Amino acid sequence: PRAMMKTLSSGNCTLSVPAKNSYRMVVLGASRVGKSSIVSRFLNGRFEDQYTPTIEDFHRKVYNIHGDMYQLDILDTSGNHPFPAMRRLSILTGDVFILVFSLDSRESFDEVKRLQKQILEVKSCLKNKTKEAAELPMVICGNKNDHSELCRQVTAMEAELLVSGDENCAYFEVSAKKNTNVNEMFYVLFSMAKLPHEMSPALHHKISVQYGDAFHPRPFCMRRTKVAGAYGMVSPFARRPSVNSDLKYIKAKVLREGQARERDKCSIQ
Repeated sequence: PRAMMKTLSSGNCTLSVPAKNSYRMVVLGASRVGKSSIVSRFLNGRFEDQYTPTIEDFHRKVYNIHGDMYQLDILDTSGNHPFPAMRRLSILTGDVFILVFSLDSRESFDEVKRLQKQILEVKSCLKNKTKEAAELPMVICGNKNDHSELCRQVTAMEAELLVSGDENCAYFEVSAKKNTNVNEMFYVLFSMAKLPHEMSPALHHKISVQYGDAFHPRPFCMRRTKVAGAYGMVSPFARRPSVNSDLKYIKAKVLREGQARERDKCSIQ
């Protein structure tokens, strides 16, 4: 069967990303822990000092990695979660997760524990439909490690207990403000998800939308921009898909996993 493709327009280029190379990263955590600051570091390497509460932000980054197209959608969720059903849907659509708490807030750490439990519960419902163990690449992230140790309310040891024994889960202490450990955290997350290492912020050339022609598969585009290897571009007009689109996305993912499982059975027999 013909592979499903996602088509994106960028500059004068139309970008076709195979559905199997399209992923969603969901960032969850209490209010004021630095979720948006970590996303900002990932997308543009900047830190905003001014705090603005997030309702829900949606971002998209497109990559050309050694000639293969990838798409990463990033859902930066509200710390208040005013709509539980929407949070559940966000979790269902997620492929990789970042759970953020602040090292100087015990309450935000307790929220991460609740979120981790909810993700495992929600995803287990989806797993039952695919009849296989779902891998859940997840990073638990203690932000604001640039603050004084006197402010710390959560020890590294108790945070690491949340990820112990799970090879798809890791714990990092980071500072979005100082950009400490942020690149390392993304590198490990993508490694656990079996995604290209080059998706990590430090490992690809960053191209702005006016140079979107570089993403066209024709070789002369790549020569013209003198960029080889891996590069990524933030889509400036990304919009959060509708609820209906998300439900279709989940259904397509379940079907793809089912087809992959059948192919694996055939190849084993």
